[in-house]
Amino acid sequence: MEKWEPALENLGITENKKRFWQDRPTLITGATGLVGSSLARRLLALGADVVCLIRDWVPQSELTSSRLIEQVKVVRGDVRDQSLLERALGEYEIDTVIHLAAQTIVGIANRNPISTFETNIAGTWALLEACRRSPAVKQIVLASSDKAYGEHESLPYNEETPLQGSHPYDVSKSCADLIAQTYTKTYGLPVAITRCGNFYGGGDLNWNRIIPGTIRSVLRGQRPIIRSDGNYVRDYFYVEDGAAAYTLLAEKLAENPDWRGQAFNFSNEIEVTVLDLVNQILAQMACDFAPDIRNEASHEIRHQYLSAEKARRDLGWQPLFTLDQGLQQTIKWYKKFLDVG
Repeated sequence: MEKWEPALENLGITENKKRFWQDRPTLITGATGLVGSSLARRLLALGADVVCLIRDWVPQSELTSSRLIEQVKVVRGDVRDQSLLERALGEYEIDTVIHLAAQTIVGIANRNPISTFETNIAGTWALLEACRRSPAVKQIVLASSDKAYGEHESLPYNEETPLQGSHPYDVSKSCADLIAQTYTKTYGLPVAITRCGNFYGGGDLNWNRIIPGTIRSVLRGQRPIIRSDGNYVRDYFYVEDGAAAYTLLAEKLAENPDWRGQAFNFSNEIEVTVLDLVNQILAQMACDFAPDIRNEASHEIRHQYLSAEKARRDLGWQPLFTLDQGLQQTIKWYKKFLDVG
């Protein structure tokens, strides 16, 4: 199978950014996940000295299958293991930490909340406590989520919207977000927080998610399944834009300590129903299948999208990809991965 990689010139990688990241010891937690793999690729392209915390061996992950894993240092263990984290931070003299490790599937959180709470909440305080005991750490970027806001009538959410998750996954992200703020306000830890929309892109092997599931169904000649009624509204965010946002926030945190403890939304700022998203994928794939709408979803927020005004204004951030462009790249990746011409 031919390896798929995005063109670096499309990812906003400049010589100035390379100077910042060159040989910078950087720890990624959750490196085998969708965002973690893209972030590792970006940091390697920037010249960083990348260390990845990996719990499970996932040979199908983009980090492994693309052989990026051969270019990074690997620490095997659980993000809840504070002593392991302290050892890794100390021995690899970590300067920058990007914390992505989480249980990210809403359905799994609903069925098994304890494992989600342990990873997403306890994993966050273990990491932050390890960083507090590691004076070499200069920047920490922590991945929260739009789900941390819970459900509100007033949209779009901005960074002043209260964090009030109600269901297991949402609550886990609200708690982790607040814990990060606590470590800055109480201990002065150099943490900044990202709140992004629903990530998508090549490398997502959670087939129950709407985008990879739809693409795989079409490539197999099957009707795509929509587990909700199709009218849930989400804010979809391309994974390469997420990786770029994380590195940008670390750069800005190094420039200006006033960003410590602050949160930033990153979003394309568009509202898309699940059904509209599926139809857009079907159109791009020249497929006339009718989706199988099952209306089985429960304990999920019906309507969410974010304002990224603060990130645009204060960080000079803007997305690199439109939804249409991101979907094109994502479909291309799955065709390669599933060996379909």
